[in-house]
Amino acid sequence: MEESEATVQEQRAPIKIMIAVSKSTLKGYPHPSISSSQAFDWTLQKLIPHSCREDYQLLLLHIQVPDEDGLDDMDSIYATANDFKDMKQKEKIRGLHLLKEFVNKCNLAQVPCKCWIKEGAVKEEICKEVKRVHPDLLVVGSRGLSSIQRMFIGTVSEHCVKHVDIPVLVIKRRPEDAPDDPSDD
Repeated sequence: MEESEATVQEQRAPIKIMIAVSKSTLKGYPHPSISSSQAFDWTLQKLIPHSCREDYQLLLLHIQVPDEDGLDDMDSIYATANDFKDMKQKEKIRGLHLLKEFVNKCNLAQVPCKCWIKEGAVKEEICKEVKRVHPDLLVVGSRGLSSIQRMFIGTVSEHCVKHVDIPVLVIKRRPEDAPDDPSDD
C-alpha cells in the first residue's frame, strides 16, 4: 500500500519545465530577448495544454553575466566600493524586472511558476541549475548563429544539449523576427 501511495504522489508532482531567459541585446532591460520570448511563448502554446495547466510548473532562470569591473561603461579608476555594491544591486533589480514580464504572462495563462537569477557564465550556470533543480525538460531559445559565429562564440543551446542529463528543447527564432546580425537578440 505504501508503494501505491508513493505512485499517486509522483503522479501529482507537476511537470517542471525550465526556461532560460535573457535580456534583449538590442533594447536591454527589462526587455526579453527575441529568442527567450519565442521559447517561452512556444512552450505555453504548444507544450502546456489549457485543460491541465496546474499540472505544470515553469522554472524561469535568468543568468546575469558579470562585467569585468562591474561598472559597465564607467571608468573603474574613480569607483568606490559603494559604487560596486550599487551597480550590482541595480543589475539584480533590472533582472527582476525582466523576470516580472514572464511571471505576469504565467499568471495570465494560469501556469504556476518560479523564477530566480544566477550570476556567472550562462552555459555553465544553466547546467548547474539543471543539476540542482532537476526539471523534467529544459527549453532554450536559439539565435540562429552562422557556423563561423558558432565556432568563435559557441552557443548556449549546443552546450546544454551536450552537458545536461535531461531532454533539451531548442526553439529557433522565427526568421521574420531576426535582426540583421543574428548575434543581436
